[in-house]
Amino acid sequence: MELSGEQLIAASVNKVWLGLNDVSTLHTSIPGCEEIERISDEEVRAKVMFKIGPVRARFTGKLFLSDIVPEVSCSMAFEGTGGAAGFAKGKAKVELYGTEDGTLVRYSTEASIGGKLGQIGGRLINASAKKIADDFFQAFAKQLGGELIVLSDTKLEDKKDVERAEQLQKWLKLGGLKK
Repeated sequence: MELSGEQLIAASVNKVWLGLNDVSTLHTSIPGCEEIERISDEEVRAKVMFKIGPVRARFTGKLFLSDIVPEVSCSMAFEGTGGAAGFAKGKAKVELYGTEDGTLVRYSTEASIGGKLGQIGGRLINASAKKIADDFFQAFAKQLGGELIVLSDTKLEDKKDVERAEQLQKWLKLGGLKK
């Protein structure tokens, strides 16, 4: 399964980055989250109740962060088990871009799912994963005191200019030209 998307949050890059690294904010934002604990700067453990189609399961899992560039991006590897319901395992990349309206959060995920969940149709799993992501970002934006801004067609047309500016911003944050 692959899932990618973009969300524009009416909050600064700094505020979004801090929120994504705060277990209290995540606990309130992740749909079905029962427990979440930061083990180290690079590891988080969580217990989450998911309902995907007819299957309802409590997943216990770990999230490992890597390639961390504060306020710019990070990569994640995750794995979780839901007993007889199955397992999920995969990786994700999250990138943050400052815009005039707030922070554009761009994400992409690749996951493999097995067990009973793996037997459910791909469309149902993708639709459920998309809804979970949308619900997360809605709650997350609210936790930050902002809101999700709908990406309109005009904003999408202007995206190339924004992307060029964002690439320059990222390049400068990473040190620009090094001698």
